[in-house]
Amino acid sequence: MIRKAPISMIMTKDVITLNKTDKLETAEHLFKKHKIRHIPVVNGNVIVGMLSYSDLLRLSFADITNENDNAIDVMVNNMFTIDQVMKRNIVTVSSTNSIKEVSELLASKDFHALPVVDDNELKGIVTTTDLIKYLLKQF
Repeated sequence: MIRKAPISMIMTKDVITLNKTDKLETAEHLFKKHKIRHIPVVNGNVIVGMLSYSDLLRLSFADITNENDNAIDVMVNNMFTIDQVMKRNIVTVSSTNSIKEVSELLASKDFHALPVVDDNELKGIVTTTDLIKYLLKQF
């Protein structure tokens, strides 16, 4: 394990993003297509929020309706916007923060992904999964 290794070593650099004007249906499609659970919401390269798959599931009636009946989910997705559902006051880290610092932050808070921002510009995202994969490589 490299002492003081920067988070840029393990972060995802090609980040899938949304704009707050995108539809929730678009977000759901991206979550499923890319098998991810967190998508930064941006205005240009500036992050303005974060949407998680859990945020969408809270709006969904999938657990109480017929799985083949997507009409209710479509209706719910059309009732809300990404701007209404996304988390706004998000914590970010710099690409120079150490893996240890980011791990401590994630372990002490109730979230599982952090946008990596340098000079107010989104550079990547780091998740608890990234940290676990890094840890596993050490064995």
